Amino acid sequence: MTAPAPASAARRPIAGWLAIALAIIVLDQITKIVFDNLLGYGERLAILPFFDFTLLYNRGAAFSFLAQHDGWQRWFFTGLGLLASAFIVWLMRRHAEQRGFCMALTLILGGALGNVIDRLAYGHVVDFLLFHWNERYFPAFNLADTAITCGAILLILDELRRARAERRAQPTGSD
Repeated sequence: MTAPAPASAARRPIAGWLAIALAIIVLDQITKIVFDNLLGYGERLAILPFFDFTLLYNRGAAFSFLAQHDGWQRWFFTGLGLLASAFIVWLMRRHAEQRGFCMALTLILGGALGNVIDRLAYGHVVDFLLFHWNERYFPAFNLADTAITCGAILLILDELRRARAERRAQPTGSD
């Protein structure tokens, strides 16, 4: 019988994931500060025929969901982000050996906390990336949103990979 790993060894894998999440948060905050200082609210800087830098503030959630309300959503989405972050860290500790799963959670964690910082500091999320085609616009977003989206995609891909591996491992039912 082998002895259980020391507590410090069990925490080591999650420390790496948390360091990556911190790097995402720092990069997200730096870019938001840069664009908040570079552009005036609503101003656009054309980069490509389908992409602009802009400066917009979102008091709501994704796609400006609940943005028109009188401020309660700031605290709701802040609390939701903090609860989700705590749950994500718990999941990462429980499944530290699952690298794809933890990477997906790390991206989501970094993005969620990046937006929580905005809500606490400014009362809104700073968005600056704008894709468009002709008169059709995708809602503006930021690096935190990008990390969350990439993390969600990676989470789905990791689950599909895991499910396929489980199916392959099951014996066939032929007699």
